[in-house]
Amino acid sequence: MVVTEELQVYVVYATPQDEFILPMRVAPGTTIGQAIEGSGVLARYPDINLVTQPVGIYGKKKTLDTVLRERDRVEIYRSLVADPKDSRRRRAAKKG
Repeated sequence: MVVTEELQVYVVYATPQDEFILPMRVAPGTTIGQAIEGSGVLARYPDINLVTQPVGIYGKKKTLDTVLRERDRVEIYRSLVADPKDSRRRRAAKKG
């Protein structure tokens, strides 16, 4: 009988007022979607919509069916409030 070690992963989500960071132990073969479901983040933040909001690992967008590896940090991304390029242009204009 082969005993497989569980993986240590993290599920994270942040709002302007709060942050959610949950270290989890998951079975090998667990997907991003399964980890998010098991983390409780969807109950705590009911406005999360996994159909429209992108997810990723360490800043790189991934799909919900991506299989996790040891120490992956699963991130749920929110929509940007402002376009970063427009914000940069406004700051540059103020300096000039």
